[in-house]
Amino acid sequence: MTQQEKVGAKSEQVQVQGETIIEDNVIASIAGVAAREIAGVAALGTSSIRSGVAERFTGRDSRARGVAVEAGKKEAILDLTFKVIYGYSIPNIVVEVRQNVAERVLQMTGLIAKEVNIRVVDIDFPERMPGRLE
Repeated sequence: MTQQEKVGAKSEQVQVQGETIIEDNVIASIAGVAAREIAGVAALGTSSIRSGVAERFTGRDSRARGVAVEAGKKEAILDLTFKVIYGYSIPNIVVEVRQNVAERVLQMTGLIAKEVNIRVVDIDFPERMPGRLE
């Protein structure tokens, strides 16, 4: 075995330690995408000109709109604000969003979603939604 092979074999056995920090905005983006995967969720956040302008100036990811996160080393608390589509059961949507958000956050970050608080702020009617032809 050559010297280079010996060094390679040793480095495979060494476990490198270090700290991993996942920023709250990353967790918020994951939660935002997970919430949008649920049928009946119209949009996250509130639709205001102020929030749109603020996103442009701060560079905040629109996928994180309507999601606030407080994360520790093992757990996270998430607050989601969204609009629903008329005709869908709000209690069912809320259960599905909580479950999907908790699963995605755990899968992608290893953090346990201790709380997924939801605030339904508006309802969209299908006949008024953009892109609908009459």
